[in-house]
Amino acid sequence: MTRAAALGHAARLHLHLRPKGKGVTQLRFLQVLLVLWLLACCTLAFATPRALLVGVSELVNQPQALWLQAPRNDVMLMRDALLKQGFAAPDIAVLADGVSGAALPESQAIHDALARLLAQSKSGDFVLLYFSGHGTRLRDIAKRYQEPDGLSENFLARDVRGTLGSDNVLTGDLRDVDFDAWIQSFLAKNVFVASVFDTCSANSMTRGTADAPATAEGPPDDEVRWRGLRVTQLTGGAPPARPQTPPVPAEAVPRARYVAFFASESHQITPELRLPRKARNARPQGLLTWAVVEALSRKPATWRDLFDGVLAQYPPVIDELAQRFPTRELPSPVAEGNLDAPLFANSGAPASTRPVWRAQRSGDSLAIKAGLLDGLAQQQELRVLATLEDGAVRSAPATVSQIKLGGAWLAVPAALKDVSGAAFWSVTPMSEPAATALRVRADKPLPAGLSLDYPAAIRPTDDAATADVRWTDLGPSGQRLELLSPLFGATVSTVVLPDTATLRRRLQALAQLKWLAQLQAYGKDGQLDGFDAALEVWSADRMLRSTPVAQAASALPSLRTGERLRLNVRNTSGRSLDLVIAGIDARGNLQSVYPDELVGETNRFKRGTPDQPSVKRFDLPWLDAAGDARLLVMAVPATPYSAPRLFGVAYAQADVSEVRVRGGQPPAESGERQVFAALLRRSGGAMDGGGARP
Repeated sequence: MTRAAALGHAARLHLHLRPKGKGVTQLRFLQVLLVLWLLACCTLAFATPRALLVGVSELVNQPQALWLQAPRNDVMLMRDALLKQGFAAPDIAVLADGVSGAALPESQAIHDALARLLAQSKSGDFVLLYFSGHGTRLRDIAKRYQEPDGLSENFLARDVRGTLGSDNVLTGDLRDVDFDAWIQSFLAKNVFVASVFDTCSANSMTRGTADAPATAEGPPDDEVRWRGLRVTQLTGGAPPARPQTPPVPAEAVPRARYVAFFASESHQITPELRLPRKARNARPQGLLTWAVVEALSRKPATWRDLFDGVLAQYPPVIDELAQRFPTRELPSPVAEGNLDAPLFANSGAPASTRPVWRAQRSGDSLAIKAGLLDGLAQQQELRVLATLEDGAVRSAPATVSQIKLGGAWLAVPAALKDVSGAAFWSVTPMSEPAATALRVRADKPLPAGLSLDYPAAIRPTDDAATADVRWTDLGPSGQRLELLSPLFGATVSTVVLPDTATLRRRLQALAQLKWLAQLQAYGKDGQLDGFDAALEVWSADRMLRSTPVAQAASALPSLRTGERLRLNVRNTSGRSLDLVIAGIDARGNLQSVYPDELVGETNRFKRGTPDQPSVKRFDLPWLDAAGDARLLVMAVPATPYSAPRLFGVAYAQADVSEVRVRGGQPPAESGERQVFAALLRRSGGAMDGGGARP
């Protein structure tokens, strides 16, 4: 219903409800309230979607050999796709060279356009920020948050200048911290921000003055150009003044209303080439841009649906490029943010709280890039979804027939065997796995309001032999929990909690702890070559001692007065890793250490080598308090072209959602046991009802 139709409907209500006799004033007052309510609803329902599209083909201060062909095509392809999605033409701003009527994509102009867009936006709006062109990486010592590899990612505007032979002097660029400041400013106004970056950051992690690989390769009629430059390839000159970024909000804004797609990992490059392949109307396009537009034609409902559609477009093109350019490291797309939010809407609430995994059909079987580590189990019931070319979805139930740590297989349901090969396949669990659910024995129904992220779950049981805990409602005296399972290793087997809210938190923490223990059991015999984690004890600015996590004998070190714990992780494997660090504090609360939803981290830990390791140190202030606590460190090689592997322990609540996805390098042949898992415990003494037993 349009805004005018809603108001007209309210007016008709007014005509049909002519008051008679007593109550005239009250009825008219209610009618006024109804009209005001409809106006408010219309304001929210018709929040304006806007977009800023930036395409940089020409770097006017740089040699033409570094220029690109496709960004000008990319912005027009994206503009046409947005118009089909309901965006109004005046609400799509375009900055691109070679596009009639568009402003030039110079650094100051881009910042000015972002400032105008921010000024236009109001609470409840939706904004898409789209960038196509070259990127690079450099060491930015002024940056507050340092990446594990120490490098900062930058988008190159049309007027970019560099200092030849240097890797830390660059102007006419937009730094990752600039983008973060703009995004934080939009989020502070309650605007949903989606970003698409069809660019990349560097040719490789090798940074020096040696010659870089060619930007363009292949015959003129089917040329492939690679996006991503080394700073040392750029020519210097009189630098323009660096534009001012918006003031960053005093406090970081939780990113429930944020999504971003990237064309590659930070150390990879991404191509532009004629697309669709072998089509008469093919023209140079960025691979990510073309894949996004193709996926939009399937009418995806959520950002995750859209990203899965993007991933499905990549294999044929990547396979062709791998044959043509066997020495190139080809890109794996990236997505981050609240991927389960509705597409092109302003909502922080996920459309579903259960995971959806892509599946690949081969004959009458489906393969899933998810397994035991993701919360799947043998014979678990799933719902199989087949998305057809017109966006229609058919579904049917199925069960897992074979499973490993990182993968599972099932038969195509009989009701879907006639689906064509062009369909996109995915699966979602119909319920949490029963084997890892916390079993609670009680004389009454479980308390209302229990909320857990998949696969952790809580189930009632009458079987005393299999119960993990027993709950007794003591009325005014509180809630008694008896810890029955050896899993909890309780020094105090019984605790009395003051109220139902505390009981809910404790049951949720115990359910999470049971899943953490299962994860550790899955990975205990594994080994991840090139990954190390160490627990460090610090006093002020001095490290006193360090113990490798693998040698910690499942125990967190004891602390003396004035000491604190820190965790140091190091990746020299030559691959990107999916890494999650989480724990349960002394009050029974789940603590997500990595990824951190406030500072904009991703669960994809950057690639490192023995010569150039990726290293990061984490503070663990919640472990400083006395009492029982747990710390889990979990890492596996990243799987390219797949959804995130967060192991079921990262935050997914709507108000702090910061789900992160990264592509990565293929695991080694022995990848099934390439896993690092450690669950460390610190035991405390007896605690009162609000205390430390998890």
